[in-house]
Amino acid sequence: MATLEGHAFIATSLDGFIARTDHEIDWLNKQPLDGDDHGYEAFVARMDGVILGRHSFRKVRGFPEWPYKTPVVVLSRTLTQDDIPAPLRRDDRVRIAGTSPSRLAATLAAEGWRRAYIDGGATIQSFLRAGLLNEITITQVPILLGAGRRLFGPLEEDIDLELREVRSYRSGLVATRYRILSSAPEI
Repeated sequence: MATLEGHAFIATSLDGFIARTDHEIDWLNKQPLDGDDHGYEAFVARMDGVILGRHSFRKVRGFPEWPYKTPVVVLSRTLTQDDIPAPLRRDDRVRIAGTSPSRLAATLAAEGWRRAYIDGGATIQSFLRAGLLNEITITQVPILLGAGRRLFGPLEEDIDLELREVRSYRSGLVATRYRILSSAPEI
């Protein structure tokens, strides 16, 4: 039976925050990116689709343009299909799944997905705890926020990582890619 690989690609402040306490990510726009996508397009091109958390979906839903060309599944027990703007409901571009990461991964693998871009702090954490995150790229942005929403929460046990790549960019961003070596599946 085919399995789904989970891959995360996310930015953090130097002090480890993915958003301010109010979920704002305005600090990401302060960085001069020098026209570089910092590996994002190559990463996304390898994915069959995106699994977003509720807060991330609400954030990107407000962007001037929908940023994804592949199917998107929003992992949420509170949102419904009515929360998806009509243009995004067409052709199943976006759908809601109110299930566990394990069940969602099995469903998507049965649909032919092999690699999924996992995005959103709580969603990344839930896939990591379930043993469904295979790789994570963390791009550190040279800014200190002092407070906010952390990428990682409490863990039941250590999770071993293998460093695969480190890239620094002229913009000052540093991307670090890790392979997840061990994580115990949820029971």
